[in-house]
Amino acid sequence: MYSNFELDVLKEIGNIGAGNAATALSIIISKKVLIKIPEVMILPFNEVIDVMKDPESFVTGIFFRIEGELESNCVLIIPEKETKNLLKLLLKKDIKDLFTLNDMEQSALKEVGNILVSSFVSALSDFTKLNLKISVPSLALDMAAAILSFPLTIYGIMGDTALLLSTEFYGDSDGVLIDFYLIPDDDKSFKKLLKAIGVDIFDDDTSGNR
Repeated sequence: MYSNFELDVLKEIGNIGAGNAATALSIIISKKVLIKIPEVMILPFNEVIDVMKDPESFVTGIFFRIEGELESNCVLIIPEKETKNLLKLLLKKDIKDLFTLNDMEQSALKEVGNILVSSFVSALSDFTKLNLKISVPSLALDMAAAILSFPLTIYGIMGDTALLLSTEFYGDSDGVLIDFYLIPDDDKSFKKLLKAIGVDIFDDDTSGNR
């Protein structure tokens, strides 16, 4: 178990990152974009599928590799309906079939993914003082459960623990629900993250409650 302090700090980092992303999206579409305060979970990677609303539903997955002092995989998962809402928000047109997206539509999704992940990673880096860099995004459409295996295929490595931030963006149309998974390569990397947000100050007081 993780303390409320750790989860609250991660939620605040997610909130700052999502707020920065909303500002950037507002500039792109020339309209105000609102966000919900992110929900935060830390869980074993093999349990991620258990918290998905519908593992067999089709979703958009946008993938990044994070390098530097916290080597990790990053996955954005956007449900099919919300992906269409997002594209409508960005491109001002209705999308009927995600499996026939043209290059411009795919590029729009990648760019939004880049904005979201860059905003979060920047907030995380500012708070933890860790040096972090992100790769260019990759895009896939598949069932939610299958999407989670893509980073292993693309980058050849997958950690055992996941940080999940779930938030929702609002424009003029329906909301866009986005799940952000940060998956450090190994326990050492994850412990480095927890230490950077101040977990060490709880080692003596709460070790019996974990």
